[in-house]
Amino acid sequence: MALIKDLATVNAELQQQKERVDNVDFKMVTFSLAGKDYGVDIMNVKEIAKADKFTFVPNAASYVRGVYNLRGDIIPIIDLRSFFHLPLEKKKDGIENMLILRIEDRVYGTVVDKIDKVVGINTSTIQPPHPIFGDINIKFISGVVEKQGDLYIILDVVRIFTTQKEEDKQKPRAQIQESSGESYFTPSPAAAQTPTAKPLVNESDLDFIRESLVALKRFSASNLNEFWLRKRFVDWSGIRSGLEIQLRNVSDADEFLKDFYSPNNGVFWDDDYAGMVRDILPDMPSNNIQVWNLGCGKGYESFSFACILKKRYPDGHIKIWANDNDIMAISQAPNMIFNLEDIPEYCRGYMSKGRNGYSFSQAIKDSIVFEYHDILNENALPELDIILARDILSFFPAEDQTKLIGFFAEKLKKRGVVILGANEQLPENEWQPIGREPIAAFIRA
Repeated sequence: MALIKDLATVNAELQQQKERVDNVDFKMVTFSLAGKDYGVDIMNVKEIAKADKFTFVPNAASYVRGVYNLRGDIIPIIDLRSFFHLPLEKKKDGIENMLILRIEDRVYGTVVDKIDKVVGINTSTIQPPHPIFGDINIKFISGVVEKQGDLYIILDVVRIFTTQKEEDKQKPRAQIQESSGESYFTPSPAAAQTPTAKPLVNESDLDFIRESLVALKRFSASNLNEFWLRKRFVDWSGIRSGLEIQLRNVSDADEFLKDFYSPNNGVFWDDDYAGMVRDILPDMPSNNIQVWNLGCGKGYESFSFACILKKRYPDGHIKIWANDNDIMAISQAPNMIFNLEDIPEYCRGYMSKGRNGYSFSQAIKDSIVFEYHDILNENALPELDIILARDILSFFPAEDQTKLIGFFAEKLKKRGVVILGANEQLPENEWQPIGREPIAAFIRA
């Protein structure tokens, strides 16, 4: 009797297992990398494509094959084999297999060895990942599953391509600050003793503002911008009350940040601002002046600064490395055409008239190298005299702010200059302010 009962139990379990397998609630597109089978959620797959030509991107990470024109949309192409340090399978015809993925509101192309098929499974059959299932970092694996004798490693492509770390999203803000090294931006003793350095505020409301700015605008509060943030919060609290103090949407966040940005943001610098920048620039030890312009955008800032440098150092040999991750903007920047009345006075002596309007002279164009680049990746820059990074650092996580400031210190020549956004500041125990409002400029102390 016991044997019959055991057999009945086994049969019931087999039936339940069959029902689970038959109930498909997850579909994945499967492919191979270095001889192993992988899958990604079909909801993240926009389409499948083949290509043999990618446009090379200077200074990009090693796993970035370049960019590709997908029916008019320029998308980055990531080679998953290089990303995971796997062997590359050489194609005789040079044509690569690509999965076009949509991650949140962005589209990426990923190169794989071979695309197989769509496989339907039940999520209850997915097992937790284990290091033996792949040669890749386990944090990028969402699970493993067996289907008809084949074992598939399911990749978490959202985590692979999401710029903000999932761990930081789940940590309390205090833990994020502690682990990120945000203490790098410690105010100087003099600043701490200044009565106006930290206006008194409701700390819990301010913490909510900090968290909302990260979520809505990727603005990371740190000592880099703490003085402005507290002052702005006091003003904000004076015109809003109760629930209105909270940032409920992007529009509220934009309103809160509206006076954070430096003058002439995204346009040519006007004559007054250009004059103030020129006045704070020190004499240089050499006629070869090397500049790094982070987040150059469409190039208005780069062209403005080039003209200022030409006036300040008339005998100088100027080279500006202008970087941005907006490849369309920097591709168009060297060839922009303008109306003369739109050009500030200090730039007009460096303009050339053409059939369709005015463009910058060849001497100015030759002084600027526009390059697509993620500034967090390594950059083979020479020693620098000036770093121009207005309103850029505050929109990186605090740990990346620390990383970039450290890189500035390594790359700058002695007495080299950093120009930040009008409401950003460096620690006075390591950096000496040389600018005057609204210019935030610093040299190594």
